[in-house]
Amino acid sequence: MTNRQLNREEILATLDWYVAAGVDIAVGETPVDRFAQSAIKPAPAQRRAAPSIVPQATQQRPTPPLPVAGGPADVDPGEARAMASSATSLEQLRGMLETFDGCGLKLRATNLVFADGNPDAEIMLVGEAPGREEDLQGKPFVGRSGQLLDRMLGAIGLDRTKVYIANTVPWRPPGNRTPSPSEVAVCLPFLYRQIELVAPKVLVALGGASASTLFETDTGITRLRGQWRDLSVGSHSMRAVATLHPAYLLRQPAAKRLAWTDLLSVKAALES
Repeated sequence: MTNRQLNREEILATLDWYVAAGVDIAVGETPVDRFAQSAIKPAPAQRRAAPSIVPQATQQRPTPPLPVAGGPADVDPGEARAMASSATSLEQLRGMLETFDGCGLKLRATNLVFADGNPDAEIMLVGEAPGREEDLQGKPFVGRSGQLLDRMLGAIGLDRTKVYIANTVPWRPPGNRTPSPSEVAVCLPFLYRQIELVAPKVLVALGGASASTLFETDTGITRLRGQWRDLSVGSHSMRAVATLHPAYLLRQPAAKRLAWTDLLSVKAALES
């Protein structure tokens, strides 16, 4: 048999046959122990050390300062008391507040929220403080709470031409927070003089903050509401009662029945 070299076509044909037969490894002239090779575990490949990453300093946004309750602009209430007591009319009292810089709330407020309604009314309503809408418009109770208040008044035959509305503080606290004791104290002489000048027959405190300020009590509004009392402010005396704030009623609609009871008693007091 003649040993001759295969040509290119024959080599390719042979390889095709090997592949078809399932051959997947070439066998050389020297025997190789494949079992011994499989028993030798290859050395683990050295992992390349991950490049050290130096974390960059995270740039943090500066935290905005929180609204400060009772800022340095709050003066001694005695100064406010002396000024307020000299007012002989509501117009003069309003002008004093517009120039008064003794309360820190004024520094961030957009407008003075003095009052709304009829200064000759027999009934005066006092809330806690202006909110965003009130601050923008310069009138008390013009937001959602004010809209509910208008409906409440309408239910007993009243509207803003028959009532006078004010707040314990005439400027909006930043973020609608509760006014601080020092802010309330410096504004209270102006509210007291406002009540004297209006001289209402009936005063209604809207909400716990207003009631605790005017009635000088720590009793909660749910226990305080509906309880009539005689109230004297300066030289003027009147009947007074507390009821739930309209904002509370928006959050707790089931409490409207309690407010309705209070409104009926207010109507009866006005008619007596």
